[in-house]
Amino acid sequence: MRRSLAISGSLLLAACLLATGASAQTGGSEGLSPTLSAIKKAHTVRLGYRESSPPFSFLDQSGRPIGYSLELCEAIVEEIGVEVDDPNLKIDYVKVTSDDRIDAVLQNKIDLECGSTTANAERGKRVAFSPLMFVAGTKLMVPKASSVSAVTDLKGKTVVVTKGTTNEQAMHAADKKFSLGLNIVTSPDHEQSYQMLADGKADAFATDDILLFGLIARHKAQDKFRVTGDYLSYDPYGIMFKKGEPQLSAVVERAFRKLGSNRDLVPLYNKWFIARLPTGERLNVPISLQLEEAFKAMDDSASANN
Repeated sequence: MRRSLAISGSLLLAACLLATGASAQTGGSEGLSPTLSAIKKAHTVRLGYRESSPPFSFLDQSGRPIGYSLELCEAIVEEIGVEVDDPNLKIDYVKVTSDDRIDAVLQNKIDLECGSTTANAERGKRVAFSPLMFVAGTKLMVPKASSVSAVTDLKGKTVVVTKGTTNEQAMHAADKKFSLGLNIVTSPDHEQSYQMLADGKADAFATDDILLFGLIARHKAQDKFRVTGDYLSYDPYGIMFKKGEPQLSAVVERAFRKLGSNRDLVPLYNKWFIARLPTGERLNVPISLQLEEAFKAMDDSASANN
């Protein structure tokens, strides 16, 4: 979605700066913040992507990173180009995992993390997040023939989680709360977690429900696995970037507000969650009321400040 998102103006910028509590910050060429200054100098924005988090960030048949989160990041890249006066910024795609994605931001290996990352208070102490882009929660994937329908049915069983995720924390919390005696094992990424379940090395795979649906669809495994259980966590997703740069925060928020004012957010959602994906599968997951209201609020905010 590297297209022009043309609604702009000083009033909107001022509103975004106020909304993010921004103050004047210098840190590079022409008064740009450190990240924006580095982007301008390199003429490149580095986007962190995930290999197996469909439909947010994954690889197509040719191995090219695609997904809902990456399209949102590409819209932010357009807005960064406006901010640094370079409309032809290049994109460098950098692979990250659930375990190293935060460090990749902190260590300046990527400028934006475009995956399936939960924006919570703990992480907010270290990194910054875009406005809400999705809402998910921890559920369980189990074999179709499994008797498991709730987390309490897993007593004494093996559960695989992806290392470095909020789902890992949620399963440890459930284990303690219900005295389940779980054997909680980790794998490096969602694809490996799925394979552990498929190979019979785990009784359940716990991660965000939308990612479970995405993996089942991607593997055409609707007859093999099902998603079950109550939500074990609340996981609001956001694009992750460097904390402490109000100018960058304002650019990210402005990109979201432009998408809102152009009414692009719901069609973009439908492209990745309702329509058939470029890889052939269809998730058919309607937008939640909470996310729809969040998108509408961005539209209303942009309209009020335009």
